[in-house]
Amino acid sequence: MTEYFWPLAMLAGLVLGIFSGYPVAFVLSGIGILFAVLAGVPMLFLSTGVSRIYSGILTNWLLIAIPLFVFMGLMLERSGVAERLLKTLAALFGRVPGGYAFAVAIIGLIMAASTGIIGASVVLMGMIALPAMNKANYDPRISTGLIAASGTLGILLPPSIMLIVLGDQLRISVGDLFIGAIGPGLLLVALYILYLIAIAIFQPHRMPPSEHERAPDLGTAALRLIRDLLAPALLITAVLGTIVMGVATPTEAAAIGAAGALFLALISGKLNLETLRTSLRDTTKTTAMIIFVMIGATIFSVIFRRLGGDEMVIHAFDALGTGPYFVLFVIMALVFILGFFLDWVEIALVVVPLVAPVVANLDFGMPQGQVLAWFAIALAVNMQTSFLTPPFGYALFYLRGVAPDVSIGTIYRGIIPFVLLQLLALALVIALPQISLWLPSYLSK
Repeated sequence: MTEYFWPLAMLAGLVLGIFSGYPVAFVLSGIGILFAVLAGVPMLFLSTGVSRIYSGILTNWLLIAIPLFVFMGLMLERSGVAERLLKTLAALFGRVPGGYAFAVAIIGLIMAASTGIIGASVVLMGMIALPAMNKANYDPRISTGLIAASGTLGILLPPSIMLIVLGDQLRISVGDLFIGAIGPGLLLVALYILYLIAIAIFQPHRMPPSEHERAPDLGTAALRLIRDLLAPALLITAVLGTIVMGVATPTEAAAIGAAGALFLALISGKLNLETLRTSLRDTTKTTAMIIFVMIGATIFSVIFRRLGGDEMVIHAFDALGTGPYFVLFVIMALVFILGFFLDWVEIALVVVPLVAPVVANLDFGMPQGQVLAWFAIALAVNMQTSFLTPPFGYALFYLRGVAPDVSIGTIYRGIIPFVLLQLLALALVIALPQISLWLPSYLSK
């Protein structure tokens, strides 16, 4: 193990740096430069990292989609479209046992496919749906767990920023990842709804029908639902439809989506200078965070590989001496555990480049391109749990911020069934690769 002293020391330094609370982007780059000096790496070698930052990040056409999709999601959330749709669904399902819960699951799916902004989705549903669910005497563990879990669907379903980053890291088509993620995303929503149906049948007292909602006029409710669904449906079609049909690249589709969300905010009467300024500022902050982490991860990975880190990782997995699925299980278990402490950005930019060569060389009985696409989507399902698992699950803190009367312990207990459902979905995606591979293969014919 002495030949791997420096890469092991780098990993130890990275762990200590992350838990110090210092910004991860600076920890990554700082650890890389520090160990380059300590290990005697020629300073001229760092120019390799500079060239990779320039060619792989700053001039990467694909990454332009990140700020465009973030802006699209923020503008759509501020346009009020999602809020009106949630109110319509709540009125339609309110008198059905578990009706509010089904409405939240459906709006979570729609918002995921049209915005993809986790914080906005959780906060919006927490502010609108949670008070109504509490008024209907819902078990707070179900209501908080469902809102947090449904709000995180946007990181998996296209247009997903996570899939853009994974596609860039693995050098595979983001369009194929977008299409491939549809199956697992719908599977996850179906598992949520089946769980809610089981609760409504066997424990109806935990999700009673609302006694405060008047029975809606079905005709009027249907017209309102069609009206409120039209805008997000058109936007989803404009973004995903152009990608699926090969009319636009993900970056071009992101521009279409951003323009469409801006237009929806305009016709909704919600577009003003303050809304535009706030959306642009939040877009810049989110994009800058991701780009700086990518720059730091590039510096770290360049030095880590120079010191033999990639060989250490490959030898470590070779030492397992078992089949490819066991190696995949170890990787997924590692990613799941890291999700308790790290955001998906850090996992995708630090762990994925290290394990991708290992996975690419495993024999799963399918072409390498399909292996990497399947692996990326399974990773996305896995990393979605990082928003829900304590102590650093962002969705839990977003919800806690808008629901101060609900204890954090209640929220933690509420997400447990949904984390288990996500792990079930992950197991199904791994056991049945066609869940994520069939649609891209079918559309490519």
